[in-house]
Amino acid sequence: MINRIKTLKKNYLFLFLAVLYVNFVFAQSNVKDSIQLSDIVVTGSKIEISRKIIPLSVSQISRQDIENSGQMNILPALNMYTPGVFVTERNILGFGVSNTGAGAITMRGISSSPNTDVLVLIDGHPQYQGIFGHPLADAYVASDVEKVEIIRGPASILYGSNAMAGVINIITKKQKEDGFQLNLGASYGSFNTQKYFGTIGYKKNKLSAYASVNHDQTDGIRANTDFNISNGYAKVGYEINNHFDVIADFSIAKYYANDNGPNTLLKPLPFNIDITRGKTSLSIDNKFEKSEGGFKFYHNFGTHNTFDSINGKFRSTDNNTGAMLFQTFKLATGTTITAGADFKQYGGIANHGFKHDSLITVNELAAYAYVQQTLFEKLTVSAGLRLENNSKFGNELIPIGGLTYNLSNATTFKASVSKGFRSPTIMELYLYAPNPALQPERMINYEISWLQSLLNNHLNLELTAFKVKGDNLIQVVGIGYSAKRENVGSFDNHGIEFSTRYMLNSNLYFNANYSYLNLDKPVIAAPRQQVNVGANYSYKIWSLHISAQYIENLYTSVQPLVTQSYALLNVRLSARPTKFLELDIAGNNLTNAQYQINYGYPMPGINFNGGVNVRF
Repeated sequence: MINRIKTLKKNYLFLFLAVLYVNFVFAQSNVKDSIQLSDIVVTGSKIEISRKIIPLSVSQISRQDIENSGQMNILPALNMYTPGVFVTERNILGFGVSNTGAGAITMRGISSSPNTDVLVLIDGHPQYQGIFGHPLADAYVASDVEKVEIIRGPASILYGSNAMAGVINIITKKQKEDGFQLNLGASYGSFNTQKYFGTIGYKKNKLSAYASVNHDQTDGIRANTDFNISNGYAKVGYEINNHFDVIADFSIAKYYANDNGPNTLLKPLPFNIDITRGKTSLSIDNKFEKSEGGFKFYHNFGTHNTFDSINGKFRSTDNNTGAMLFQTFKLATGTTITAGADFKQYGGIANHGFKHDSLITVNELAAYAYVQQTLFEKLTVSAGLRLENNSKFGNELIPIGGLTYNLSNATTFKASVSKGFRSPTIMELYLYAPNPALQPERMINYEISWLQSLLNNHLNLELTAFKVKGDNLIQVVGIGYSAKRENVGSFDNHGIEFSTRYMLNSNLYFNANYSYLNLDKPVIAAPRQQVNVGANYSYKIWSLHISAQYIENLYTSVQPLVTQSYALLNVRLSARPTKFLELDIAGNNLTNAQYQINYGYPMPGINFNGGVNVRF
């Protein structure tokens, strides 16, 4: 097995180098058109801005990339297109919850259980439970997503707690063209895995609307690991005038799942979940020649019902409500100033057996300012400070400093130092192995980056080196009834991240990324090396997407210490025989790798799925 992995590793390295070589050779005969890749992002600054002048490392996954991945859920696509990021999985569909649940997101070796160190946003609004403080990965369906932006590194200056390791901003679709658009789709695959969805969009003059329904289900790859989810989403926008827009949305997700526990148990330990999650938001955005900003209100809510044979029934209801106000001013002196204020209240009620916990809530109030000064038309210096007050932990100061230097339109250098932090969740304080005296986790991130465009912007590269140091991490000390969470952990990680995208022409493009991570101590779901290579070729009605992934030294358990190394190959072929019809078939894990990401949960071997998509 070890020899096989080494051979596969060499093969994938050869493939990666060969792809780059072919790219450069054929580029000489390429068309002269300049294919401009989008580098406009909002997540790193809260307004649309080129990522070349943001000192933070920001990645972007396009709608086309999401479709090419063939994923029903958006999070697994992050592994393929974003360096330094890893998302755990444990089934062909469905992440689950609790100790054996997947969907944990690790950035640069920083993660927690549950996943509270990486903040997930939907259109800029925080998405996490009021009690457990982590997002519910199963609620994020790919059909509603326009693009995804990822900040790799602390973003607490803009988003506060839970953005300690980074941010994932899921930006939803919006109807852009006048008239109606209807999209219906269905797919079927291995393990009786099914997906059905429908979307409708409408726009007339200043009014736009978008809505969708989704249903996914699977029998699972082992007995009693079935999963079933239904989602609904609606979004309405109105352009009041040339300066003001208003957008409102609502989503609801209902899902059921069963779990027999890890295969390391002597006998199955059934675990059942019945979860409802919802969210609504209202945004009023303004845009003037020298100023732009917005006001956003959001409310997340949910009910969780679980059962296992050891702890019995558990039920909780929670909510997370907040408001965000920010405004950016562009001065004639080359100065850009962003000022903002955030308010959050989160909490809920938990029932465990005959025990009833009263409503517990926490309030957070923050103000921040972020300044960028451009000098000599090439150098941009950035600095910011956030003051956050938590009703439980008091005040927290979060600074950031950085610079970007545009040597030319094709070459950019970046450097930054930033602080991240995370406040303990209500669950950590009061529910499981509780400790009301816990204090926030903290870290400092140092990084430098080089961005380069070549071949008339057909080839784009990014190389980043980073070092992160953290302390005060929360860990469970002791076992059984004596277990208690304490601020005892620390870490010192460093590594490099590389990504490239090359468009030979409008029909053929390649993407690749590589991550190397050096950990001072083992961390679950943090591979030492990660290589992803993809290619997409279109010819007339046909489109072929091939992706390969190599994961080396992935920790799946630290007690006992278990690592995994594996290689995957996925292929997706689609055809559009008419303007309105698209057919696709995909083969996954064609190397038939035997591997685990969550300890005790084998991942599927070779599996297939096919689908149909009708657009009007």
